[in-house]
Amino acid sequence: MPTVAGVDSSTQSCKVVVCDADTGEVLHRGRAAHPDGTEVSPEVWWQALRAAGGGLLEQVDAVAVAGQQHGLVALDAAGQPVRDALLWHDTRSAQAAADLVADLGGPEKWAEAVGTVPVAAITVAKLRWLAEHEPRAADRTDRVLLPHDWLTWRLCGGPGTSAEPVTDRGDASGTGYWSPADGAYRQDLVALAFDGRTPRLPRVLGPYEAAGRTPHGALVAPGTGDNMGAALGLGIRPGDVVISLGTSGTAFALSDHPVGDPTGAVAGFADATGRFLPLVCTLNAARVLSSTARMLGIALDDLGPLARTAEPGAGGLVLLPYLGGERTPNLPDAAGSLTGLRTANMHPRNVARAAVEGMLCNMADALDRLRAQQVDARRVFIIGGAARAPVVGEIAAEIFGTPVTVPEPEEYVALGAARQAAWTLAGTPEPPHWPLAATREIAAPADTSTGLRIRANYGRARTLLHG
Repeated sequence: MPTVAGVDSSTQSCKVVVCDADTGEVLHRGRAAHPDGTEVSPEVWWQALRAAGGGLLEQVDAVAVAGQQHGLVALDAAGQPVRDALLWHDTRSAQAAADLVADLGGPEKWAEAVGTVPVAAITVAKLRWLAEHEPRAADRTDRVLLPHDWLTWRLCGGPGTSAEPVTDRGDASGTGYWSPADGAYRQDLVALAFDGRTPRLPRVLGPYEAAGRTPHGALVAPGTGDNMGAALGLGIRPGDVVISLGTSGTAFALSDHPVGDPTGAVAGFADATGRFLPLVCTLNAARVLSSTARMLGIALDDLGPLARTAEPGAGGLVLLPYLGGERTPNLPDAAGSLTGLRTANMHPRNVARAAVEGMLCNMADALDRLRAQQVDARRVFIIGGAARAPVVGEIAAEIFGTPVTVPEPEEYVALGAARQAAWTLAGTPEPPHWPLAATREIAAPADTSTGLRIRANYGRARTLLHG
């Protein structure tokens, strides 16, 4: 029985699943934590991968890595980092992003060029920040990789070996200097961002093209970004939308055509199969709930039951969940706000409910952004850590006004990476069919007026505070 490993190297941790390559059955699991912060030594990811693998990666037939998108891994000529990697949620590059948008002639030019308008999270903005604020490190930069590229390279041998750094079209499409529509790097945009410097970039592999082999002989698949991995793990089809509620919140859909949104809200990414994955990202999702639970002095598992005891609308409380600044809407310096406070509604149950509603109203806005780009949205999946609370799916159906499918909690990013590894091992035109885990189906409300009222209150609060 051939076995494959999928790696999810996320912001907070590294998860590894080992699966039967034919059926997708999970045979083993492992996990190791990553440190907090918005910059980290890439070596930490490698050590966490080895710890999470627990020796299992030496026994599988193939392996793939799905990693957090956008992070900047700048390497010198010897393949060593010139500084700690800047992660996607590091917002110090917000001004650099705004400057880049102006330098090219506006957001429409960026949407046309690469399908994505730079914001603080995007790699190209971090290149500009590095050039402006750490020019000596920029001068030493010989090569630029993404987090998943770095780990894939290390699996194949890494610095000092003949292994070639590679990436895939899904993760490359999140850099701001690779065009999904053209399938090519825009070296002119790299030079624009990096003050004329043109570091080497990883070769972009096809969807199931092998990156190489580990020292133990396992085939290494191209890997991808975490959102593309989740799409593979869920096996989504055109018409499906995924709302992922992890550290960040994302709303993405499978599309047969590239998307270029001049407002910058929708990133016109590619997926890991040869199609496209238009995506809206927020910085704040599951941590809105964990932070609210901490503020209320309760366990996170108790937040959902407490929120359920409050009436829809939280008695007029509205939480704008911009706790770490926000990417969509583009408010990198914003803070969270709790509005509508009155003597009658200042109860823990209403605060708990407002946290869930605020998180989901932000994601409902993201869903609207996708629809505005003619993205078909017939079925909504909700996944991620926050989806484990049953009340989240219930309130989501109310706020979205659509049926909601909540798959059984699973490491879908790691599963998607494992499925890609199985695909590369098989060498077939289409990925293997792995059945989806059990799901919970939540019907759309017959009366949508409550959800519309909640969203209207949220919209008024956002406009009042942020314009």
